[in-house]
Amino acid sequence: MDDLSHYSVIERARGGDTLEIRALRPDDRAGLLAAIDHTSAQSLHLRFFGARRRFTDEEIAFFLEVDFTRHVALVATAEHEGESVIVGGARYILTQPGRGEVAVTVIDACQGQGIGSILMHHLVTIARRSGLTELAAEVLSDNARMLKLFERCRLPLSMKREAGVIHVVLRLNS
Repeated sequence: MDDLSHYSVIERARGGDTLEIRALRPDDRAGLLAAIDHTSAQSLHLRFFGARRRFTDEEIAFFLEVDFTRHVALVATAEHEGESVIVGGARYILTQPGRGEVAVTVIDACQGQGIGSILMHHLVTIARRSGLTELAAEVLSDNARMLKLFERCRLPLSMKREAGVIHVVLRLNS
């Protein structure tokens, strides 16, 4: 497979905006932090299962230090006032052979434009090419958008509810 650290494709959001879907890079620190600043407390709560606005240097390093083998991360960027800015991200981290834990986040101003679905499509493609057979996620039961995103993937899907969290498994070998 090609070097995923150079992954880059151009897509169109539902509203017509041009997006670059590309590999997260180590120099994306400022862009990643700016995206977090443009994400509501509610969206961060749904993504991280608690109130989060700030992250430690170790957490930020973990988010940025991807190897594109065990930890794959993509971002969606769009032009805003003449600059390319991160508007969403998706990643998976291997939890066992053939299985990765997946997460997707889109800044609030860009939600509802299909960006999460586009990111998920590319992540699934990469996961399949890398030999994964499943992507799993834990989703808060009130995170309807994320649950709908997984349903729209049109992959065999199982969900198990447990104490306010839904365990989702997408099977990639369909």
